[in-house]
Amino acid sequence: MAKQRTYSRYASEAALLMGEQIKLGRKRRRWTEQDLAARAGISRGTLQKIEKGDLGCALGLVFEVAVLAGLELFEQEGPPFSSLAEQTRDQLTLLPRRIRPATKVVDDDF
Repeated sequence: MAKQRTYSRYASEAALLMGEQIKLGRKRRRWTEQDLAARAGISRGTLQKIEKGDLGCALGLVFEVAVLAGLELFEQEGPPFSSLAEQTRDQLTLLPRRIRPATKVVDDDF
């Protein structure tokens, strides 16, 4: 039997809040669970797990359902996400080498 994963209280409460906000967005649009699940390409059961704040659901699914339900996950004003991601990668390269994982040299000379 697989070991049960435990999550911090903060993560659990954040997932529960997001699930409730997704449910509210869905109901404001007057969509049934089946309507939103079909739009997201998931089963109704998976949507129910997301709306209950189940942390075992894939992050990509949760984000997609949230966007479909009308949640604004990040501020839309300012630079696009790709630009922000590039800035973050630039910051990561400035970290000392002891923080970054060592690159392993592969010996492929047979």
